[in-house]
Amino acid sequence: MAAPPPLPAPPPPEPSGGVVAPVVVVAPHFCAPYVVQLSVKEKFSLREGDFAITDTNGAVVVTVKGALISIHNRRLLLDAAGNPLLCLREKVISMHNTWEAYRGDSTRSSDLLFTAKKSSILQLFKTEMYIYLASNTSHEVCDFMMKGSFNERSCSFYLGNSNTLIAKMHREHTATSMVLGTDCFSLTVFPNVDYVFIAALVVILQEIHTDKND
Repeated sequence: MAAPPPLPAPPPPEPSGGVVAPVVVVAPHFCAPYVVQLSVKEKFSLREGDFAITDTNGAVVVTVKGALISIHNRRLLLDAAGNPLLCLREKVISMHNTWEAYRGDSTRSSDLLFTAKKSSILQLFKTEMYIYLASNTSHEVCDFMMKGSFNERSCSFYLGNSNTLIAKMHREHTATSMVLGTDCFSLTVFPNVDYVFIAALVVILQEIHTDKND
């Protein structure tokens, strides 16, 4: 009796990065149970650091506003209704291009959510950034990590110092970005991961590597 034909190979699984428990940093309702695709586009504006973050339908999810004049380099993340979600502030005295993220439009220490900084001062070919939650005051082990190449605009985000992937980004090439010389990123956020948190990390990464003092 002839052997039955082999079963077809199963379809590739939906990318999940291995994350099961929600990764909440900004708010639980920003953790979707499915893959979230976002575009992060630098806006042509008088203010440096203005971005629009949209979904696959082109609807604005988050906007990022820079400051015309500020002692601290600041960026404000707003939801689609204009409500402040995060205030990103660069530390003036820092050896590793350190940014802090606060809830809403606050800069009070009690509202600090996380800190992000480069792993080393010189990063010529590879890019690495460590992220520490506010509760992690020792900064001995990072809570999240980003690795990749900013020059190629290709980076991956991991849970802690592990291989558990939670998000990926790469550069998009659009007619507008090529004419105006602005950046446009495609962002894939895996299920149960706070997508506003990941979007904020992309903005910080952009600011760290385009800093005139870098």
